[in-house]
Amino acid sequence: MTTDASSDTMAQNDDLKALVRTIPDYPIPGILFRDVSTLLLDGAGFRAAIDRLAAMIDPDSVDLIAGIEARGFIVAAGLSYALGKGKVMLRKKGKLPGETVGIDYALEYGSDRIEMHLGAVRDGTRVVLVDDLLATGGTALAGASLLRGQGAVVDTALFVVDLPDLGGAARLRAAGIEPMALMTFEGH
Repeated sequence: MTTDASSDTMAQNDDLKALVRTIPDYPIPGILFRDVSTLLLDGAGFRAAIDRLAAMIDPDSVDLIAGIEARGFIVAAGLSYALGKGKVMLRKKGKLPGETVGIDYALEYGSDRIEMHLGAVRDGTRVVLVDDLLATGGTALAGASLLRGQGAVVDTALFVVDLPDLGGAARLRAAGIEPMALMTFEGH
């Protein structure tokens, strides 16, 4: 699903990286929260982020874009529009009408559940998983497991931000998913 993205991709996105706000000690002391909402506020920056994410994948090898609630929805919707692909919503428990299927997963400080509509994907549907930020990879892995459990092929995940020190990219690769991000931030 991926195109030939060079290792210079991260350096080429320094303009976008400058639009991401860092909030110290949120949600707990010692954490540097990377807030993409400031990137979303900048129309030209948001458009560039979507265009650059779209350039990372071959649209002919993708059937659907799956966005993870909540900021992942925004990025996935833009990417779906840019590529002319449908969008699957991976939502928190109880937020979707109709029949759903879900998966429970562990978080750093507890657990959560994501769900999708039953029948949203079929066997062999090629899905790119999208979220705003990759940290430990727990939510992305849960999303991939949920989609794969319904027959989808998930081998690529796109993120605006990767926090490599938290190991999410390595966890995704170990699960057969190639993570790609526009930018990285060191630290937690």
